[in-house]
Amino acid sequence: MKKFKVGLQLFSIRDEMEKDMDGTLGAIKAMGYDYVEFAGFYGKSAEEIRMLLDKHGLKCISVHQNISESMEDMQAHADYLKVIGAKYSAIPWYDLEQFESNFDGVAELFMKVGKLFKDNGIQMLYHNHDFEFIKIDGEYILDKLYATVPAESLNPQLDTCWVRYAGVDPAEYIKKYTGRLSVIHLKDFKCNKLANGPVYELIGDDSKNEMPSREDNDFKFLPLGMGLQDFPAILAAAESAGVEYVIAELDDATEHSPMESAQMSREYLKTLGL
Repeated sequence: MKKFKVGLQLFSIRDEMEKDMDGTLGAIKAMGYDYVEFAGFYGKSAEEIRMLLDKHGLKCISVHQNISESMEDMQAHADYLKVIGAKYSAIPWYDLEQFESNFDGVAELFMKVGKLFKDNGIQMLYHNHDFEFIKIDGEYILDKLYATVPAESLNPQLDTCWVRYAGVDPAEYIKKYTGRLSVIHLKDFKCNKLANGPVYELIGDDSKNEMPSREDNDFKFLPLGMGLQDFPAILAAAESAGVEYVIAELDDATEHSPMESAQMSREYLKTLGL
């Protein structure tokens, strides 16, 4: 199997990052992660982040950052990413209502911001949940998005958990975007029923939506290798599709602490040769 570059989405250990970023990054490196993906910088400057990454021998491959219609905001974000060394900026989610009511406007915004990032040497990505597998004009929102916005402005960052939860085979969906995928999320879970409504919080969403289906559906995030996902098949598809980075993520730790879950996920990937 290809030796993918293995990273951790730091949202998985967000409380630890906020309390002690220095010590936490050191612990992540000791687990065997060489790459990280940020979802917030906890008030630190780009120079402070870069210093800590260099100290612990880590590289920031990507970040999750909500998109803004202000090009000044997006330029400032691009400038920050250049200092910390990130190659990718992933939109963590976008409002479903906007996709459904103003798809052309959303696509235009994505193209505009994606070009700005490209001009700064950064590739913009879109990180999916399950709701992008709702159809518009007979086509999944996600597929319509990638058919409309060119690869130079936007590429997928497939979250394999949400692809599977939507009722779609992650391995087959990865193959669909061969040549357009560089970074994927590896996330494991269990539930009683797939495609059973939202069971997550959205980064940057202040509405504090209820998640009524999580408890009813016995939905739980689990360390990699402990849930429903067929990771050997996912990784085989990722290899054939040209994926370079695999990012482990656990939105919420339930049966183990966040740091224990990150460690268990890394140990599982080692059993697969990563």
